[in-house]
Amino acid sequence: MLFSRRSSDNETVVAMLASAIRRDISFGVLRPDEKLKIEALRQRYGGSNHSMRETLRMLVAEGMVEATNQRGFRVTSATEDDLADILMMRLEVEKLALERAIAHGGVDWEAQIVAAHHQMMRAENQLNQAPDDATALGWDEACRGYIMALVSACGSPRLIEMTGRFYDQSRRFRLARLREGRIDFDARRDRQEALKAAVMERDTKRALRLLEEDTQADLSG
Repeated sequence: MLFSRRSSDNETVVAMLASAIRRDISFGVLRPDEKLKIEALRQRYGGSNHSMRETLRMLVAEGMVEATNQRGFRVTSATEDDLADILMMRLEVEKLALERAIAHGGVDWEAQIVAAHHQMMRAENQLNQAPDDATALGWDEACRGYIMALVSACGSPRLIEMTGRFYDQSRRFRLARLREGRIDFDARRDRQEALKAAVMERDTKRALRLLEEDTQADLSG
């Protein structure tokens, strides 16, 4: 019992550390290719040597951090080639997952999509009214929630996991575009409404086209 409690506590610490570091990578506080030294990270975020190493290994698995030849870690690069590769993987995975979800999803799935879309619109309004890091992150989390709702009925836990992973890898590119004022929220709102309508009508071809258009617009304009 004691071992289980310690294991659970460590998992909680690792999850909290991963969330904080993931956020700072997404916002560019930790820069692409920046070396991540355990002691410096502990001073900034807390945790033990063991929990920090576990955290970094988790972020390596997510593609946010890379292991180096010197048994160290660094933030993953963020080049145009990286963006193109992430965009390709997002489209491949999300389109397959959405196609399966449209085929298998029921009324509960539709209700989940409506709720997630509403939450995303509220987060967008909050961001536009009071733009700062907190509302930007809240908006991005709501957008992630909408994507995850769309694919949730695909019937494949691995497809769902991959959808979340590649979304997270694309997050810093989206937030960079947001900081630069390169996201057209009016056009985005129209695309999202059209995508939701196509999904509800079970118009798979149109839904996949709109998903691709929206993802490309978010990441590359």
